[in-house]
Amino acid sequence: MSKSAPCMWMRGGSSKGGYFLADDLPTDTAERDAFLLKIMGSPDPRQIDGMGGADPLTSKIAVVRQSDKPDVDVEYLFLYVLIDEAIVTDAQNCGNMLAGVGPFAIERGLVETQGDETSVRIFMANTGQVAVADIQTPNGQVSYDGDARIDGVPGTSAPVLITFKDTAGSSCGALLPTGNAYDTIEGTRVTCIDNGMPTVLLRARDFGISGTETREEMDANDELKARLEKIRLQAGYLMNLGDVTEKTVPKMSLVSAPTNGGVISTRTFIPHRCHASIGVLGAVSVATACAIEGSVAHEVAQISGDDMAIEHPSGETTVVLKRNEQGDVDSAAILRTARKLMDGTVFA
Repeated sequence: MSKSAPCMWMRGGSSKGGYFLADDLPTDTAERDAFLLKIMGSPDPRQIDGMGGADPLTSKIAVVRQSDKPDVDVEYLFLYVLIDEAIVTDAQNCGNMLAGVGPFAIERGLVETQGDETSVRIFMANTGQVAVADIQTPNGQVSYDGDARIDGVPGTSAPVLITFKDTAGSSCGALLPTGNAYDTIEGTRVTCIDNGMPTVLLRARDFGISGTETREEMDANDELKARLEKIRLQAGYLMNLGDVTEKTVPKMSLVSAPTNGGVISTRTFIPHRCHASIGVLGAVSVATACAIEGSVAHEVAQISGDDMAIEHPSGETTVVLKRNEQGDVDSAAILRTARKLMDGTVFA
């Protein structure tokens, strides 16, 4: 098994992890996964013997390769390394780590700069969809400095605008995989949606909570988590995902009325721990649900346009919906930032 590999450690959005060229990792999947588990320090709740930060947001890997697909620059495979289990999974995408793919591809010479701003067309291998990331490249170099700010990350950085297209049903086969704006599971009204991230939306009040509780309060509520998991396991089959017992999707997002000027408030489980914020594609799915009459999100959302500010424990994430002539959501764009933290060699 490989003992080391070139690696760039980056913050992408509100996540952090290792970015690798595909050619620098073992081609055998089992060997690759064993290597990644070792460098992250999993399984161990502290990941003390590796690079992982003992949090789902900091135990992530991006694998990037040049693409031979038409109208695509690079291909991006997201891998989530579980913290306390010896599992590496590609069952979901990650829109936060996606924010670092464009800068990484340019720095590694996979994409040539195009002036002060470079558009990088990225094929998301996990879901088979394409995203376009606009990267700041003054003087032909990636710039990480700027005035863009996103909640969940201190300070400011250069903006990375990501536009998602054709993400509807990327994992489940349809935007609304059950064919309904809402369903009832275990006596609870839910909306099952997939606009880049399979997500089950539930009204917080149906669980006897306000939906504005802290992440720590959510994680300490064992009764709540048990009910959510029972619903999640059934939703997996309804969403064409099969048995999701060992999968990290669908995400479970409790929704309630906004409290800080946004469109909706969320508390999202990924899937068993409350997220410190909300995933990028999870936010896209929630924002899309807000625009669908009859969904549990539409019921509590306060909508004034197509700029959807999704509130979460760390602040808010704004998703800009773009509609077609029929008024249906056609694509979504989101502002992220990224920063290079380390470039060198990582050892297993």
